[in-house]
Amino acid sequence: MATRHWKVRPYVLTGGRTRTRQHLLVHTLISVPHYDSIFAATLLPEARSLYENARETTSLAELSAHCGISLGVTRVVIDDLATIDRVLIHPESYTSPFDRHLLERLRDGLRQLA
Repeated sequence: MATRHWKVRPYVLTGGRTRTRQHLLVHTLISVPHYDSIFAATLLPEARSLYENARETTSLAELSAHCGISLGVTRVVIDDLATIDRVLIHPESYTSPFDRHLLERLRDGLRQLA
């Protein structure tokens, strides 16, 4: 029996795609407006993990790190879930990447990792 290569699973999850329909930055906020446990049970484990962890508003980077899924795969899966109206991608709340509130959130997140 041949062993599976570690890159096969992400490829299968995204269907080989790397691009998203929507502009998703690492600080983009994601949430699940109406959680559906029956729908969650139909998802692949990685997609289910992202869906369940987005029940509270969370940044894309936080979802990726918490679920242990690469940022690229997280973007594609979240984009797919948003396309079928299962997750909400919040409009950009920061006007600049140098926005004080964004930088404070980033600093606080880094402190939690330390």
